[in-house]
Amino acid sequence: MRDRPARVADVHDIAAGMPHTTRIEGPKGNAIYQVGGKSFVFFRTPQPDAEDPQTGERYPDVIMIWVESEADKLALVQDPNSPFFTTDRFDGHLSVLVRASRLGEIGRVELTELIQDAWLSRASNRRAERWLAEHGG
Repeated sequence: MRDRPARVADVHDIAAGMPHTTRIEGPKGNAIYQVGGKSFVFFRTPQPDAEDPQTGERYPDVIMIWVESEADKLALVQDPNSPFFTTDRFDGHLSVLVRASRLGEIGRVELTELIQDAWLSRASNRRAERWLAEHGG
């Protein structure tokens, strides 16, 4: 399968397709995907820590995705051209942020790997081991 630019619909499809996943709605209707009661993909509402530097307007389209380690986080956010970012609020938090409007800068394959890794980082050991065994990981 050829890769193509990632879309917001892909985030929903991939996250919802992981086993034992529950989608809940946040207080403002934002989608939150959880495994075993732990979030792994979170569509944020506009927050003061993620805003347009020119206008000060809060970004309305930020998606938070968990990562396994600080090294994984740094690998995604260190390149200034990467669509992934973090804020001071998330220092020490094992997650990265990405604007939905910039998802097309990565491929669906990379997005799939990122969301699968997010799920693995939050799933129980038993569930993660089972999924990895079934998927050759």
